[in-house]
Amino acid sequence: MKKNLILTAIALIAAVSCNETQSPFTRSVDDYAVVNIAAPDLSGITDNGKEVLNLYRFAADEVDAIYWEQYFGDKQALLDGISDPVQKTFAEINYGPWDRTTGKSFVEGYDDCPAGAGFYPADMTKEEFDAWDNPDKNSPYTLIRRAGDNSLEAVWYHDAYKDHIDKIANYLKAAADITIKPSVAKYLLSKAEALKTDNYYESSLAWLDMDDSKMDLVIGPNEAADDQLLGIKRSYEAFVLLKNEERTKELMQYVSRIEEFQKDLPGEDAYKTFQPGAGSNIFSCDALYYAGKANAGIKVIALNLPFDSDVQRDHGTRTILLENIINAKYNHIVDPSGEILLAREYSSHLSADAFFWNIVFREVAHGLGVKETVSGKGDVAEALGSAAVTFEEIKANTAGVLMVCNLQNHYDIHHIFTKEDALATFFASLLRSERFGEGSALGRANIIIYNYLAEAGAFKRNDAGQYSLDFNKMEEALADITALVLKTQATGDKAFADKFEAQYSKRSANYDADCLSLGLEKIPADIRFNFTR
Repeated sequence: MKKNLILTAIALIAAVSCNETQSPFTRSVDDYAVVNIAAPDLSGITDNGKEVLNLYRFAADEVDAIYWEQYFGDKQALLDGISDPVQKTFAEINYGPWDRTTGKSFVEGYDDCPAGAGFYPADMTKEEFDAWDNPDKNSPYTLIRRAGDNSLEAVWYHDAYKDHIDKIANYLKAAADITIKPSVAKYLLSKAEALKTDNYYESSLAWLDMDDSKMDLVIGPNEAADDQLLGIKRSYEAFVLLKNEERTKELMQYVSRIEEFQKDLPGEDAYKTFQPGAGSNIFSCDALYYAGKANAGIKVIALNLPFDSDVQRDHGTRTILLENIINAKYNHIVDPSGEILLAREYSSHLSADAFFWNIVFREVAHGLGVKETVSGKGDVAEALGSAAVTFEEIKANTAGVLMVCNLQNHYDIHHIFTKEDALATFFASLLRSERFGEGSALGRANIIIYNYLAEAGAFKRNDAGQYSLDFNKMEEALADITALVLKTQATGDKAFADKFEAQYSKRSANYDADCLSLGLEKIPADIRFNFTR
């Protein structure tokens, strides 16, 4: 009897296993490795502080609900219509029926993702938008909808998502009431008001001034990466963070050198005239919770905010390194990808320290360059339109590693890694990041950099699919493309930007072969989170 029970149990396990592997979405879901975000060490945090963290998370959950509506629409209707649990998980990872690496639909009954996601009517053309005379249409904080007569109308975010916004504001006000930090209370009250008005200048200043808290909350509509039609509309997201104070002290020594970093960027001085504000800072944090755009598809490992060029000029930016996520991506993806795709002579240069500092200066680079065109075409985002985000990602990636190389030349980064380590680790990260695909601005940026380096002869790929690197040519090519991007941003040359992006963002045969190699070795493309409370 016992033997029969054991055999039955084995048969049931096998049947369940077979059913799971029969899903055509198993491999797609497995491309996102599950990373446990452990409960944080809250020793030293008061009971009030712990309650503040709970309120931050409640607010973040409301942001998550907004983002589903904003990017796709009715979350529950989508998930209820999917019977395959693995496919449902993939929809939850992507926050909709569209694979973010390709933009293609993977749920029957849904077309591919429109370039404007859920920000615009699916049938709206760019020409119709350009011809429409409405001053609110270019705000990052309006949705464009069809009115009853089929004309276009602008709906402010705070009106479209009023119920969720009211709940978020109440959570932030409750947190402000119990925090013992005046700077935190000021920020939370200012952010609550900003969310209700879509006027974020004052709350951004208050956030940058809030530098004495061990906890941080990044919340609101921050970046426009989802708007691939016009590059205007910003997506809601939230991060709940805990500061690593010792590492933050180490990072802050570089803040005073922002003007030096700006001056050292490659290219003509006329194309790097922006003067960042003196209030910039750099924090190292552990991420406790992601929500909204932050949690969708590819996960960011660092932030540089705010994007408002007026705030950047008047006060500066905050760079946040999400250290636990950086470590997870290096250990799960970057290092194993490099071990597979780099020849042994070059994989020996892979370095977790180099990866961290490449990310540090990638985020610093976001605050450099120019924010307003020098040609009278307004700010860079308006001038370059849908190409703006891609060019900004290219600039940050290439300028960031160049700054690390320059600092290593002068022994100004006091860590045990070399310039060659920085370049080899950058290249390994580039290879794994190409898997983000053409469906995202970040994916296109990485494909463009890869193709540009290939054209410059910065690497060779042998018949076994492994790369050898020419570090000198790589550094020269990175300087060239950085200078080219800075010039394009400064002049607002949209025609060139569109042409350059179209020419260099095509996937190569090597790209497909690399993806196949990493897939066969079961190296994930990215991560997803299992948050614990």
